[in-house]
Amino acid sequence: MKILFRLLCCLALAFSAGCATAPRTAARPLLLVSIDGYRADYLERGLSPTLAALARSGVRAAMQPSFPSLTFPNHYTLVTGLRPDHHGIVNNTMYDAQLGKFSLGNRKAVSDGRWWAQGTPLWETADRQGLRTATMFWPGSEADIHGRHPDYWKPYDGTVTPDQRVDQVLAWLDLPPDRRPAFLTLYFDAVDHAGHSYGPDAPQVDAALRETDLALARLVQGLEARGLFDHMNLIVLADHGMAAVPLEHSVLIERQIDLDQVQVVSLGVLAGFNPRPDHDFAAIEAKLERPHPHMHCWDRTRVPARLAYGRNPRVPQLLCLADVGWRITTADYLASHQGHVSLGEHGYDNASPLMQALFVAHGPAFRSGVTAASFPNVDVYPLMTHLLGVPAQPGDGDYHAVEDMLVPAARRDAGTAGAQ
Repeated sequence: MKILFRLLCCLALAFSAGCATAPRTAARPLLLVSIDGYRADYLERGLSPTLAALARSGVRAAMQPSFPSLTFPNHYTLVTGLRPDHHGIVNNTMYDAQLGKFSLGNRKAVSDGRWWAQGTPLWETADRQGLRTATMFWPGSEADIHGRHPDYWKPYDGTVTPDQRVDQVLAWLDLPPDRRPAFLTLYFDAVDHAGHSYGPDAPQVDAALRETDLALARLVQGLEARGLFDHMNLIVLADHGMAAVPLEHSVLIERQIDLDQVQVVSLGVLAGFNPRPDHDFAAIEAKLERPHPHMHCWDRTRVPARLAYGRNPRVPQLLCLADVGWRITTADYLASHQGHVSLGEHGYDNASPLMQALFVAHGPAFRSGVTAASFPNVDVYPLMTHLLGVPAQPGDGDYHAVEDMLVPAARRDAGTAGAQ
């Protein structure tokens, strides 16, 4: 009876998210690398020779981020195939009526799986299909989402160097076959930090591009030494681009409305406000929705449809989006952050050329020397589920829109082998 029960359970697992399947190994491991803030045209600067070599022998494209073009929303889009309005990470800073406040620096919130539960990340789906997973820093991976973490993961620590991050990924790939991850992620943030601090055209950004490329070279050399480089698929991408924002390009929002009359959810490129009791919020909206030279404001029910944003209850009632190259802030913030105001920003309209993100793919599944048409980043998720041979959760992406990146055999065949 125990054997029969176990057999029935295993059969049910193929159709249910309730249990884990027996461990198996991907025929072709998949490594997803994010270089935060690597704008698509940075590759033309000639400072990323390793990345350029991967692009020449693989597939390259400019990739459109989802709106808003911010870090946490887009990283979660990449691993769920859902736009932010659908997976619930609608901003780097947000408010939920039951959960309270969320921000990048709030480790308690970041590690609370309830914030992330509207989406199903790829590591969860892969795990339920019996594939081991590992994340070297990825938004969401610190949280217990639907009762699961990746098999191997690290809490974010900005002091961990790029080389140390690479070495950890290689160490995971050195594990015995029955413990080795089939899906891995790797995250670099130096390019984004330099872009914010100094602006995208600063020499510090160029230095960060070189540093990150050296870490990629270390990764490639490590994969080659293990005989893996030609036998696994590698996707290197970014979450968004970056735009220069001079200090004087600041919309002081308190000159437009009385901030005591609203709940300020977020400021910056995308500002959000909720009503406070006993104030005429309709009048506040009407005032802000009038034409302004450097921002556009909408009630969340009137956000342009092409942005696919505004229906999630975590989206504030009133949104103001700065024009590219501008920020929405307060005089108090500028005064208290003298010398520390970001000179580069993202979060803007995702159609802006300056927000377009890097995409490079290399490996046995991918064609060689191909420059693909620009595509939305929601398509990366179904591409990855196809490569891993796991079922894609319902989402906003379209595998068929990107399948031409693959060699014909890879378009037909899923990428998994039987249990080992």
